[in-house]
Order: sequence, then C-alpha cells, then structure tokens
Amino acid sequence: MCTTRTICVVEDDAAIRRGLVDSLRFAGYRVLECADGPAARRTLTNPDIDLVLLDVVLPGMDGLEFLPELRADRPRLPIILVTARGAEEDRVRGLRSGADDYVVKPFSSSELLARVDAVLRRSAERPSEAAVLAIGDRRIDLVRREVAGAKGEESASLTGLETALLEHLARHPGRPVERAELLRCVWGINPVGVDTRTVDMAVMRLREKIGAAGTEAVVTVRGKGYMLGASVEVAA
Repeated sequence: MCTTRTICVVEDDAAIRRGLVDSLRFAGYRVLECADGPAARRTLTNPDIDLVLLDVVLPGMDGLEFLPELRADRPRLPIILVTARGAEEDRVRGLRSGADDYVVKPFSSSELLARVDAVLRRSAERPSEAAVLAIGDRRIDLVRREVAGAKGEESASLTGLETALLEHLARHPGRPVERAELLRCVWGINPVGVDTRTVDMAVMRLREKIGAAGTEAVVTVRGKGYMLGASVEVAA
C-alpha cells in the first residue's frame, strides 16, 4: 500500500468522523475531512484525493444525489458510501449511482480498512486518468509506453517504472513530489535508508528519452523533489 494516498472523509457526525479519521491516519493515509455538503463540494475538487468515504445523509447535500455529479467530474475516483441506511434498495441505488462499495453503520475499523484497501487495489487496475502527455513536439503515450517526436524520428520506449513515475506526477499536478513518496508509490519500497539517487538516476534516464524538452517535462524542485512541468499538456 502507498502510505501517502489521500482519503477524504465526508461525514457530519463528529464522533463518527473522528473515528474514521483516526483509523485511517493510524493506517498511514493522509486524511481530509468535511462535515457538510458545501465543504465536500469545495474539497473534492482537490486532484490529490485518491478515495472518498461519503456519508449518504449530510447537511446541505444528499449523498446519493451528489454521487452521479461527483462520478461525472471524477470518473475514476474510488467512492465508498458510509451510511446507516442498510436496506437493499438503498445499497442498490448507491452502487448503480457509481459507488465502488457500500458500508453500513455500525462497522469496525478493521472492516472499513479492509474495504478501503480492496477498493484501492481494484482502482489501481483501471486505466490511468493520464494517457498521453505532450510537450513541444514530443508526445508521451503512457498506454503504449513510448515517446514519439517529430515525423520520421524514431520513438523511444519507456520502462514500466518510467511510465509509473510519469503517471504519479501527472496525478499530482502543481505539487512537488518528494523522492521518498516516489520510492513508496512508484518503486513500492520503504524509503528509509535507501539512497535517493535511485530516483534521481531514473529521472535522468527518463529525461534523456524525452529529449530536449526532458528538463521541462520533469522539473526539479530544489530541496523537495520533482513535478510535472507546467508546459506539459495532459490528456485522458
């Protein structure tokens, strides 16, 4: 599990929200929290959110009515409904409206974490939201794993790790991604004690494959890490 994944908890009951937030943070997740509909609408525009725990009954918003709107804006965002409504018709409506799972109160923290883990695993198998990156005359196809240049120029193949690195940066636009996070989320290893030159060397090789625009595509943020360049166009 990538421990830097961010989960948004949308729950109006303060005690339940606190229990959810504490359990998720203890498990290593970053957590954002909202207590009502208006706050949820503002917060869920954050592209760094990897999963939403959405209460069905909220002040200022019906979760089941909001769900299709959220799904339309973020078609690949994993969503788990959290509610006291356990009737079959409510579960069916939630799932048909676009929820990935449905948890009925009361539930244990171990059950919730197991469901979060399962939904995140399934979502990892979905097509990436970023499929093509373009900068200058370079077109980076993340599905075919190749960098194409001007007409007649030979394409460069990307490794699976290089592709995953670009995908991770594309999922977090405008934010410097630390080397430790890349080691956890892309390499899948504990960064403690690992030489961070591992990331630097991989970025250097990736830039060479991209060509002249390489340093503009993957930008070094001194003292922090790397980020996708502002001039990179991302298409699904």
